[in-house]
Amino acid sequence: MTTSTAARVTEPPARPPRPHRRRSLTGGRRGLALYAYTLLLPAGAILLVFTGYPLVKMLLFSVQDYTRANLFNRDKPVELVGLENYREVLTDPTFWAVMARSLALCAVLVTLTMTLGMLIALLMNRLRTGLRVLVSIGLLLAWAMPQLTSTVVWGWMFDSEYGVVNYLLMQLGLEQYFQHSWLYSPLSFFLVLTLIITWQSVPFVAFTLYGALTQVPGEVLEAAEIDGANAQRRFWQVTIPFIKPVLAVVLILQVIWDMRVFTQVYALQGMGAQTEATNTIGVYIFRHGVAQGNFGTGSAIAVLLTVVMLILSFGYLRSMLKEAKP
Repeated sequence: MTTSTAARVTEPPARPPRPHRRRSLTGGRRGLALYAYTLLLPAGAILLVFTGYPLVKMLLFSVQDYTRANLFNRDKPVELVGLENYREVLTDPTFWAVMARSLALCAVLVTLTMTLGMLIALLMNRLRTGLRVLVSIGLLLAWAMPQLTSTVVWGWMFDSEYGVVNYLLMQLGLEQYFQHSWLYSPLSFFLVLTLIITWQSVPFVAFTLYGALTQVPGEVLEAAEIDGANAQRRFWQVTIPFIKPVLAVVLILQVIWDMRVFTQVYALQGMGAQTEATNTIGVYIFRHGVAQGNFGTGSAIAVLLTVVMLILSFGYLRSMLKEAKP
């Protein structure tokens, strides 16, 4: 027997390869999902307590005869009236007047706020660092001031006797503004209100859109410029599509905030305005539901306001969900 033959005989047989153990993808995904739900549990509990519970109570109040008279009357339980509160609200001409007034005010505020916020964001995107910081400080000061405080300050500026606005107009030779009441007339009241709310809302829009503008790729803008697109075409055909999701979110938030505006209207009304002619839907709910004690009809108005805001934001939410799909 040769050496090679002996080596082949004594050589141990090769071991079969071990089967590859695959990790259980199903188990890993389940663990990851459980971990994600565990992290979301505290936030979900907070939302359930502070948002879900009041919403359920509001829906229950809206179908009950819940007033201040029977609030503490334990001998007589609150009656279930079904849709009677909604019928009473929807057949009230005052409700429709207030709703139309609120929608018109919301349209004006959203248009002004989004336009000015976009212009300031574009300006900040072109400014040097020092000027950008200066503009940011001014916006932050306006944004950080509490709503009630800033409304009172603006109300003093438009005061009929001691206001600086009337004083400056009289210095320009406009004698008709001597002790002119800006808040008594509904038209001038909403002019002052629009100025205040726009001044308070523009910083949020400007900062948010400026952050979105910084994420637009510079090479894409340069390529569009090389292809012959002017500044206007680059803005509408390049910049806007890139920041469209951010624009949609900001627009939805502005619609919601401007529809339920309360503090500024209520504070200005206390400075000499006509209450019935200047009520918006947020103040109307408070005066009708809380001040007068009609909690049932007040809750019905709040539910209707929620439905209106959902309708106004439905189109933008739908478009965002479509874009989010892979």
